[in-house]
Amino acid sequence: MNVTDAIQSRISTRGFLDRPVCEEKVREVLKVARWAPSGGNLQPWKVHVVMGAGRARLIATVTKAIGDNPFADEAELAIYPPKLGEPWRSRRFAVGEEMYALLAIARDDKPARLQWLLKNYQFFGAPVGLFFSLPRQFDKGQWAHLGMFMQSLVLAAADKGLATCMQEAWAARAKTVSAFLGLSDDEQLYCGMALGYADPDAPVNKLRSSREEVDAFATFIRK
Repeated sequence: MNVTDAIQSRISTRGFLDRPVCEEKVREVLKVARWAPSGGNLQPWKVHVVMGAGRARLIATVTKAIGDNPFADEAELAIYPPKLGEPWRSRRFAVGEEMYALLAIARDDKPARLQWLLKNYQFFGAPVGLFFSLPRQFDKGQWAHLGMFMQSLVLAAADKGLATCMQEAWAARAKTVSAFLGLSDDEQLYCGMALGYADPDAPVNKLRSSREEVDAFATFIRK
């Protein structure tokens, strides 16, 4: 798979096969992703991998923490600005509606939408979960470097036949997850990621969100 194919074919997979991924395969992906760029070669990222019994314990821990209050928020980082303007609000709304249409979940079916939301905290059935953190002393530059690393990771995974979903939803459970992972007070959790083999028959995996044309976001200064 070449880079162009990997970028254009990668999606946020939300339906995974019940097929294990061995630790060696995860290590192979990480060995490639570690070559991602970072300013000053700081390589500021930390990756925490949960699989097997560890994954099951994490899911049980988070499920217990959710309890009867699924909307409790432990986030330190806002996933979206509180007053998301245009055109970003419309883009977010559109992709959400497209996803729920594929799932055959009506807009007013709040119980079904909640149950789907909670699948985030089961990695959508993926056998491997990854979490990403940074030391708190770092600022926007190093957060950008973490993003470069994560993008490199998902492309390396695609090259090896694995599917991924970057999951900012885990930020809402940052306190519980950080405690489970044993993060120190000096370490800040960003998000999680599901990793596994895509289920080709899952309707949600047919979702292909649109992208703007180049001229909508790029300016060329020719003189």
